[in-house]
Amino acid sequence: MHFIWPELLWLLLLIPLLVVGYIRALRRKRTEVVRYSSLNLIRPALGPGHRIRRHIPPALLLCALTLVLLGTARPSARITLPADYLTLVLAMDVSRSMLAEDVPPSRIVAAQQAAKSFLQELPGHVRVAVVSFAGNAQLVQGVTDQKEALLAAIDGFQLQRGTATGSGLLVALNTLLPESAIDLESVLYGAEFKAGSLVAQGGLAGRSLDPRSAPAASESPKSVPVGSYTAGAVILLSDGRRTTGPDPVEVAKWAASKGVRVYTVAFGTPNGFIPGFEGFSFYAKVDEEALQKVAETTGAEFFRATNANDLAMIYQHLSSKFTLERRDTEISALMAALAGVFVLLAMGLSMRWFRH
Repeated sequence: MHFIWPELLWLLLLIPLLVVGYIRALRRKRTEVVRYSSLNLIRPALGPGHRIRRHIPPALLLCALTLVLLGTARPSARITLPADYLTLVLAMDVSRSMLAEDVPPSRIVAAQQAAKSFLQELPGHVRVAVVSFAGNAQLVQGVTDQKEALLAAIDGFQLQRGTATGSGLLVALNTLLPESAIDLESVLYGAEFKAGSLVAQGGLAGRSLDPRSAPAASESPKSVPVGSYTAGAVILLSDGRRTTGPDPVEVAKWAASKGVRVYTVAFGTPNGFIPGFEGFSFYAKVDEEALQKVAETTGAEFFRATNANDLAMIYQHLSSKFTLERRDTEISALMAALAGVFVLLAMGLSMRWFRH
């Protein structure tokens, strides 16, 4: 636990002062009480319980005051709460390397099965979109909470040549942040993508990719903290190395400037290969370094899955992350509520034991 306004903790010095004042008041009262000749007979009649009980209501009030003073310093603690994620974009590699059978029955079938299980476990309030990418990228299912449509989109994947990881990520981000106005046609089929120019312009719709046409730095919108966007996230799965399209690390830099987390999954084994034409085969190795960099840049996590079981566990971990998450939460209201309980308890005990 930490405090947003720790400078107010000095108010806690009032507590020991009040304790000292209470003790002095008891002693003063004792000296002023009428001295009964039969006082030695009265004390045993009251019993030890009475002497203890008379201190309980003041102690409860002191606890209540302590909680109130702590609350003024605005305490914050890491608490597990329902996650704020409302939209997820699942970007999946559908290049021909997904035909590799190192993950039986094949990478694509295992990935489809794991993705569908993941979608079925998500709570109903979470909306999902599905993006596929190979030589190019496309949105195969827009943002929806209809599980049947999402499952059908995943079942309908068509494998193609090439691996445009950056394009897949860019389409996913454009789906998650439509207000960013990214001109996908210019980026995907035009000049080389550079995150700096896009950050400076706040988007690409209707703008030239020529760095000389970018506005001055003083006009650039400020980037938000990395990982601060809590309304959505991207999950990107790939089993290969980029062969075309923008650099995914450059795209990740732009995602980071918007606070979007991109969780990446490297799928497959180093020995995976797919059959080619005329009996030739080639290895399908995943670019783990690039995927790690994407996750690191956006403040997310990188995962490695070499079999279907690994992939299922990764999706299960992500499902729990998007359902419940631990985050810093101010608990001043909780302190005030507990203080109120102590006050009511002190009043109740005082009325019951002493009728005042």
